[in-house]
Amino acid sequence: MDIRQISPSYSVSPQIAPTDMGAIKAAGFTRIICNRPDSENPPPMQAEAMAQAAEAEGLEFVVLPLTHDTMTPDNIDKQMDAVESAEGPVLAYCASGTRCSVIWSLGQASAGGNVDEILGTVAKAGYDLSGLRPRLEQIAG
Repeated sequence: MDIRQISPSYSVSPQIAPTDMGAIKAAGFTRIICNRPDSENPPPMQAEAMAQAAEAEGLEFVVLPLTHDTMTPDNIDKQMDAVESAEGPVLAYCASGTRCSVIWSLGQASAGGNVDEILGTVAKAGYDLSGLRPRLEQIAG
């Protein structure tokens, strides 16, 4: 696993495996958000199998598959709600962690966050989202 902390309550990761759930729980996470569409994964790594493995460890599991086209205001709100309503730290995953970082950044901009701070935060976690600056600035108003 390659868990990268974005904020105290939100971390991202490339694809995780069902066998990672115990370590994720031991790391203190309480909720997992799957941002990877099932069409990108074989059945053992699809959301249903991942949810079963997470729930067997007592972890909450939220499915919100994202693509470039589905980074909509509604999905941004859903992601942020899933983070804010969690009982503890949240781990979101996709293929590389980039989509999870993008949607977090969009959510921060929607809440009026400073674009330089948003981009700096995700850069510290290893995600260069500088190409997203115009959209973040537009959203942040």
